[in-house]
Amino acid sequence: MKKLLLIIALAQVGNLLAQAQKELSQKVYRAVPEKINNLVHTKLNASFDYKQARLNGNVWITLKPHFYATDSLQLDAKGMDIKQVALVKAGKNIPLKYQYDGWLLKINLDKSYNRNENYTVYIDYVAKPNELEVKGSAAITDAKGLYFINPTGEEKDKPTQIWTQGETEATSIWVPTIDKTNQKTTQEFNLTVPAKYVTLSNGKLVKQTKNANGTRTDSWKMDLPHAPYLFFMGVGEYAVIKDSYKGKEVSYYVEKAYEKVARKIFGNTPEMMQYFSTKLGVDYPWIKYSQITGRDYVSGAMENTTATLHQESAQQDARELTDGNNWESTIAHELFHHWFGDYVTAESWSNLTVNESFADYSEYLWAEYKSGKDEAAYINWSAMNGYLNSKADASKHLVRFYYDTQEDMFDVVSYSKGGRILNMLRNYVGDDAFFKSLNKYLTDNKFGNGSAHKLRLAFEATTGKDLNWFFNQWYFNNGHPSLVISNAYDATAQKAMVVIKQTQSNGLFQLPVTIDIYNGVNKKRHLVWAKNTADTFYFPSTTKPDLINVDADKVLLAEKKETKTIEEYAHQFKYGGHYLDRREAIDMAAKKITEPAAYAIVAAGLKDSYFRIRMKSLGSFGNAKLDNATISLIEKMAKSDASKLVRADAIAVLGQLKNASYTSEFEQYINDSSYTVAGAALMALNDLDGKKAYGIANQLAKAPAKGRLSAAINSVIIANGDETAYDYIMGNFNKMPLSQEKFSALSSIVEFLSKVTDTDKFKAGVDAVVNFRNEIPAGVRAQTDPVINNVFLKGLASKKEAAGAQALADYVKDKIKN
Repeated sequence: MKKLLLIIALAQVGNLLAQAQKELSQKVYRAVPEKINNLVHTKLNASFDYKQARLNGNVWITLKPHFYATDSLQLDAKGMDIKQVALVKAGKNIPLKYQYDGWLLKINLDKSYNRNENYTVYIDYVAKPNELEVKGSAAITDAKGLYFINPTGEEKDKPTQIWTQGETEATSIWVPTIDKTNQKTTQEFNLTVPAKYVTLSNGKLVKQTKNANGTRTDSWKMDLPHAPYLFFMGVGEYAVIKDSYKGKEVSYYVEKAYEKVARKIFGNTPEMMQYFSTKLGVDYPWIKYSQITGRDYVSGAMENTTATLHQESAQQDARELTDGNNWESTIAHELFHHWFGDYVTAESWSNLTVNESFADYSEYLWAEYKSGKDEAAYINWSAMNGYLNSKADASKHLVRFYYDTQEDMFDVVSYSKGGRILNMLRNYVGDDAFFKSLNKYLTDNKFGNGSAHKLRLAFEATTGKDLNWFFNQWYFNNGHPSLVISNAYDATAQKAMVVIKQTQSNGLFQLPVTIDIYNGVNKKRHLVWAKNTADTFYFPSTTKPDLINVDADKVLLAEKKETKTIEEYAHQFKYGGHYLDRREAIDMAAKKITEPAAYAIVAAGLKDSYFRIRMKSLGSFGNAKLDNATISLIEKMAKSDASKLVRADAIAVLGQLKNASYTSEFEQYINDSSYTVAGAALMALNDLDGKKAYGIANQLAKAPAKGRLSAAINSVIIANGDETAYDYIMGNFNKMPLSQEKFSALSSIVEFLSKVTDTDKFKAGVDAVVNFRNEIPAGVRAQTDPVINNVFLKGLASKKEAAGAQALADYVKDKIKN
């Protein structure tokens, strides 16, 4: 007992120490890394030991002192076996003394070098990424740098691949370097691999040499400097599809099963390159642009210079693509990094915003150009909503010089909030000034480093405006405004009044606000500045306005509370024009759906030109009784709407009517080319005839299915079947990559496990859920663990207890505790 108490006490002390260490680290100023030596060139010869998951490397690193003379060099080299360290002089390797602690390699040079002298060190080493313990972030779930996927081919349905992930500072797990964002180097990588594989790296493939032992050495050369975290190696069996942009190679490396659809996934890339080049006034600066997919990838995608890596979810089959390319935004995001991140790189992780906020905003820019303003507005709203709903992040500055680890910077503040701030800045200075300012920032800092301060200076030099107020409140402060907006009309004075109150606790914001005042179809725009706890504005109006629309461009990053009548929302829906004008109106109408005026707004949304508004309306009728005209329109949408996503939602609404006359139509829709339409139809049929739906689901289960159809098959089999479907249900779940889709599947998986009585299968199923829980990044688990543990797993335990299976219930409870 005393020993147990001692263990508990020690554990508590350990927790307190860990918390104290974290609090202390958050008080440490995260300075821009000091430059003692500068990288100049990196030459690497690498071969791979697939059985041991190791890299055998020889690297020649050319450097020069930054300013002050130095006789020593410190390199990041994590978890390696260092065999030799030497200075290359007159073609000979002269051994150097060094100290190595498994993390840093400290080298004593042969003399003191000044800033005008280059020198080259040679290192013979072995990288052992699987033998090093590191942790990732919310955006990058692991950080061991070099990944061997199915290296010995034991997993039948998984290809053998190698890929790297350098961000944040994991390149130094597989090659010694100065692993900091403010270092830039050219490179040569010579990769020796089995001849059946293709390789991809930064720069241009300049030579391929067949070796006598069945291997091939590919030589990749990068003549322009970039940061070490952007180094990349990819190896595997891929189909390579080639396009071009202004004579430069544009290529897509996909698994061979996706060769025929590769251009449908990545084919807009040359057009993106042209569009971004034109908008920025800086042509795509690199020698080529390739994109490759990687199994079990630890992030969404990574902007390795000239060689972007995407997770396997980018590979969509032809049926998935009938719903639209769900990877288009990510493709734009990573390409834009080749200006903001690769060409001009954040000088430190504290300034990550000048990488990630821009890449986030590129998704808006591309959508605006390619799909129209409504789609761009939807992307803006979705990202803003994600930030505003993450209350814990409101306390964080966009530029942060105090944090626990650099991985903490990869959050909705650096991405979503930063992107919305750029949208506000663009709206304030105007399009011409915005893009000219970006051009100046890129031109002034090309192949170098950027920061929020440098960005401000570029905007000030271009616009002639003092923008300290903007950057101080948005970049170097935390939080956002909370606004309470009200209006009134004074008929005697013939004036409309608008009151804007700021109720946030972290200080006042200075906000330029556009206000549109509508009388019928006519509107007049006013620009005002909200700077105080409460600001009151008066506008002349001979009659009571039909609508006063505050923040008319819907750009303010703010929580807003505003009271309008349903008639005002109807006017806003009809005349406002912006995506959020219509969305807000439908949201309010849905709360009052039994009122004829509210019902009319939602019904009008069914005819909107933008598919997401039509989808919004389909989901906003609630329990209202649909009139015949609405039902007729929804039937037409289910059959022939231009958007497959709308069709699917329309089918789901018809399914809720439980009208047996739809049975044959639902069976027909199950055969649609779209997984989404087919899945919605199967679920709708299940609501009418579970037995028939179960039979069809079992037939569909014999062929591969994805997305909504896969989820529907699982749901129907779970609802109508028994544990004989265990292998199919759990096999599908285990094959799913870490994703929102897998999280969404948990409800049906847990429901299925409640039916499983076989002890071994039940425990394996629970373990699969727990393994998924534990794979979720630490930064996200604060939100997901309570749901998985307290809702799904506790619910499962309760059901097993109710069924008298206490041993199985206890097994679940133990997993929750651990």
